[in-house]
Amino acid sequence: MPPAGLDGLPELVDRVRSTGLHVDLDMNLAAGDGSQLPAALAVSVYRIVQEALTNVVAHTAATHCRVAVEVNSREVTIEVTDPGPLRRTQQADRGGYGLIGMRERALLYGGSFHAGPRPDGGFRVFARLPYEPTGAPR
Repeated sequence: MPPAGLDGLPELVDRVRSTGLHVDLDMNLAAGDGSQLPAALAVSVYRIVQEALTNVVAHTAATHCRVAVEVNSREVTIEVTDPGPLRRTQQADRGGYGLIGMRERALLYGGSFHAGPRPDGGFRVFARLPYEPTGAPR
């Protein structure tokens, strides 16, 4: 099991690739290596990416998707996109809590969350999580 945090994202993506889904991972750590993130926030970033990828595998017939994580000095943005199409599954019909959980994680940090169909097809998950860098004065 990869460590839950930014360091674990490449291994998480590799595990998802083993399902046959091609995943492009683009990590832009403009503010350094991500170590300035509070630990709980780093775990939330990981969990949002994990759930978004789980949804791509479980609910679409997509053969590829893109994960973009950008960290700057005050916020993290996460975007997971796939070209679709959606695949109807029993799991989707029962209604899961994945999108709700991702939204709650973003809102916990005063951030924002959007998920829905893209105009050109497929699906997009986007989260913005603001933060105070570890060790920053209050």
